[in-house]
Amino acid sequence: MYKFTYNMKSSAEVKEWIFRLTSLLCSFMVWGFGISLATSRYWRLWEFNNKALQLVYIGLWEVYYYQEVNKSGSITRVPVHSAMNSSWTISIEIEYARGLILLANFMQPIVLIFSSVAIMVCWIRAPYPDFMILCYNTSVLFLVLNIICTVLSVSWNHVVDLYGESTLDFPPTFPVGKDDLLRKQKTHVFPLGMLTAVLSVISIIMLFYEMWLIRPKSRVKPVVSMKHPHQTT
Repeated sequence: MYKFTYNMKSSAEVKEWIFRLTSLLCSFMVWGFGISLATSRYWRLWEFNNKALQLVYIGLWEVYYYQEVNKSGSITRVPVHSAMNSSWTISIEIEYARGLILLANFMQPIVLIFSSVAIMVCWIRAPYPDFMILCYNTSVLFLVLNIICTVLSVSWNHVVDLYGESTLDFPPTFPVGKDDLLRKQKTHVFPLGMLTAVLSVISIIMLFYEMWLIRPKSRVKPVVSMKHPHQTT
């Protein structure tokens, strides 16, 4: 009977650690995907009716394209980077996406710090359930804010780019004009943003499960039974 109880307890502890580490892994993946979104060149992919420059990859801070150059009688495709500076007409959705994605990436380390601290407290078996719950609640709060920032930025960009009219425009010195725009292609930025949000939701569910396991233990109080002496007459 004792061996069976010990095995059940060990199995429960293993399950709890699986949830903890899965939540931490999801949080790390969210941070990695957030950095990928911030540095991605595929926020927009525009195709132009121009033989020298057909595709323009638009990121949040720079534009990347291949330009055909005639070198010694042979046509060579040369990669070109162009920073989106003050000479560009930056659309409002791009400006907000910059701030929201940066905010999400700055908040995610806070999630990792508080989650790691809670896991360390659990690892050393310190009797501080309220502190662990505080750490998990803080992580959940910043994960929710991360979801809002990420989903809003990628959704707004996706809708305006493909189904609306964006005010983003090139400077006069750019080798191609917006009038030559042929079509706008879909990119992986929107699915990647949604995947990042889904991983954040999974991490939140794991944290809530961990808090659900902690709370009953913190509320258990010993019951003292009072015995009244029998009165004899």
